[in-house]
Amino acid sequence: MKLTALLALTLALISCARRDSNPSVALEKQFQDSLSGVTLVGNFTTGGTELREEKYTIEKVSKLGGEVWLFHARIQYGSHDVTLPLPLTVKWAGDTPIITLTDLSIPKLGTYTARVMIYRGQYSGYWSGKDHGGHLFGKIVKNQ
Repeated sequence: MKLTALLALTLALISCARRDSNPSVALEKQFQDSLSGVTLVGNFTTGGTELREEKYTIEKVSKLGGEVWLFHARIQYGSHDVTLPLPLTVKWAGDTPIITLTDLSIPKLGTYTARVMIYRGQYSGYWSGKDHGGHLFGKIVKNQ
């Protein structure tokens, strides 16, 4: 009896894990629409509590295949202002997309690692560079 209950629980957990890692077509469409023609306007920290402004203007987002999405983005922070296509991995935690990059070399900016959650018109996450890092957060605003 205990073995049957354990087997049933294991199968249920596997089924839930599959659903979480394989978003529906509707969720992917919603993600694409919510991040195309927008600007992420917010702040980031660099180890301390001081907030600095950042802007990521995203022209469009399209799925390349598997977990990889192409972001056509303009990145603005401090004295940096760069526009380029970025192939980024998107993982799913249930209905929540998380943009991930690990030691990604971004031309003119450096090498970065980040985990950024997108949910209900907002973004929040963690980032790190060569010898520094911090948090980032803000709102997703539709471009006019």
